[in-house]
Amino acid sequence: MALAEFAEGNKKFKNTFFKKNSKDLLELAEKGQSPKALFIGCSDSRVIPDLMIQTSPGDLFVIRNVGNLVPPYKLDEDFHATASGIEYAVNVLNVSDIIVCGHSHCGAINALYDCPTDKNLVQIKKWLELGTKAKSLAVSSLGANAPKEELLRLTEKLSIINQIDNLLSYPYIKERVKKGKLSIHGWYYCIKDGSIDYYDALENQFTPLENFSKN
Repeated sequence: MALAEFAEGNKKFKNTFFKKNSKDLLELAEKGQSPKALFIGCSDSRVIPDLMIQTSPGDLFVIRNVGNLVPPYKLDEDFHATASGIEYAVNVLNVSDIIVCGHSHCGAINALYDCPTDKNLVQIKKWLELGTKAKSLAVSSLGANAPKEELLRLTEKLSIINQIDNLLSYPYIKERVKKGKLSIHGWYYCIKDGSIDYYDALENQFTPLENFSKN
């Protein structure tokens, strides 16, 4: 049973990592969090932010959803978990960076091409509408008859760029970016080799993240 494994894992965590880092963790509990960045990633179980970039507790404020999608800004009475998380990270926690991290072999992107028909997936079908623009751009670029794997990989990357555009529809984000108080980054994580590419807006291409660290 998975729950038994998780319980054993928590026991190991308390006796090793928590005990070793108790001073820092207790300080976070008492003084509150002050994360360096907002990380918007996919709910995919293979995408684990803290492992991918070796961050510590308190470094990232993480929002995860199906397909790492960002709804455009809309001021109404509808509640939205992703939008509220963005609002909190930027306006309350005052993060200096936002990372939108997509990944290879994304089930959400694949579903844009193999549309779900299960009547129990009505919420997912509606949510995935946020990715249709990326699909249209990929098909327009490569052609509808291009190999599916090529279409999927391009759509995954174009979706990241599209979510950045959606973030900039939030007035408070656009204002902070304009004033140089906030930076937005697009990352693409390859689940086959663990590498991360970042979106270079000036070159309009993805390039290895390790090159960014050398700049």
